[in-house]
Order: sequence, then C-alpha cells, then structure tokens
Amino acid sequence: MVSSNDVWLGIGGRVKLPKITFDPNRANPAKPGQYLDNPSVYMGGSMGGQETDIGLTWEVVRENGMVSAERKAFRPFLRRTSHSSGQAALYENAPAEAQYYWYPEEEVNMSVEVVANGKLKLVIEGNGKRYEKEFDAAGYRPGGVGEFKRVNAIDQVANEGKPAQATQAKAENSKWLETYLLRSYEGKTTKMPAHSGRLTDMRCPATNFFNITASADDLLKGIELININGNGY
Repeated sequence: MVSSNDVWLGIGGRVKLPKITFDPNRANPAKPGQYLDNPSVYMGGSMGGQETDIGLTWEVVRENGMVSAERKAFRPFLRRTSHSSGQAALYENAPAEAQYYWYPEEEVNMSVEVVANGKLKLVIEGNGKRYEKEFDAAGYRPGGVGEFKRVNAIDQVANEGKPAQATQAKAENSKWLETYLLRSYEGKTTKMPAHSGRLTDMRCPATNFFNITASADDLLKGIELININGNGY
C-alpha cells in the first residue's frame, strides 16, 4: 500500500512476520545455501525526489563468530536512492547481532518517521528486542509533501527491472494488526489510521500472486492478512 501524496511525517504499524517456504529449484548458484527469492517486510516512501526502503529483510546471521552461509533471520535494513543535493545512494544493514534478529511469525512494531530536515528514524521492536536508527535522507523534511508505503514482498536476486521469475516460493500468514500514518497536528505528531481513503492498494506485478483478507472494519485500521505465492493463487 502507498499513501496519498500529502504532508505526512511517516508511517508505522504492528505486523506478524510471514511464514516462509522456498523453492528448492531456485537455489542461488553463486551463494550455496541461499535462494534467488528473498522475503521482506518494510516501509519507506518518496519525498523531495528521493526514494527509501526501510524495514526487515531475510538475511545472513553471525554464529560463533562466523557469518552463516544461509539466510536465517529477518534483519533491519535501510536503503535510499541518490538525491539532487549530491547525497549518494546507500544501503546498510543493522549489525549481525542476535539482538537484531527477528523470525517468521514473530510480531514487531515498525515505524519510519521524519524527525528533522534530512533525517528519518527507523524503530523496530518486538519479542524483547529493539533496533533504532536515524538515517540521512536529504529529500525528507517536516512539512514536506510526499508519500509513504508499507510493503510485503518476495524480492528476487539480481532481477530488478526484469519480469518476475516463476517460483514456488511463498511468504504467507503475515498479518498487519494496525497501520497508521504520522502527521503534525496542533504541534504534536499524531497517528492517523491508514484507511482506504488515505492509501492505494498495489499488488505488483499482478494481483494473482496475492491472497489478502480484510473485513470492512479491518480496512479502517490498516489491518490485513497477507499471503504471497510466487506460483499464484
């Protein structure tokens, strides 16, 4: 989902992370133990000519001082595109430490907020763990007009800009228990329910890959049960 274009300060919500099934025929030949499909649950947006993707992606971990061959947990990531100010594109992960690992079917609170000119703050917390990071993003500022998004996805390795590849991979049973947009109201940052009047539902590259369940009351609060199947439903 993507919000309307307005003076939003950010987006947040509570989500149960998806159960993952990989396609054994889509093993990554360059990285044994990994796959060419990679689930993610994240937020971000577009403001001042700059895009951001910020949240959780399925990643490698560090065990006994060694980086795992396989991806084993959801870890926070922050990505921005370059900006006309001269700021370069950047991608970074949270440290590979157990305090920043989350797992399928755990519940987390996640938010991305504009906290100053050129500054976004990511907060992810749940299951006794918390990650907080301020991230430089020159296009974002309080009072700026932009849009924010909430994304459940199966990303495909080295496939950006290409048609989706056939896969049996699934990311299912992820549930947003709440979604809200942030806005300044009477000098205070206020949560506004992310209902259908403030957002657009986007199911890319085609609707048949998604099975999304929500009642009319759920949609008033940004509540949705999201299933993704690379082979379609």
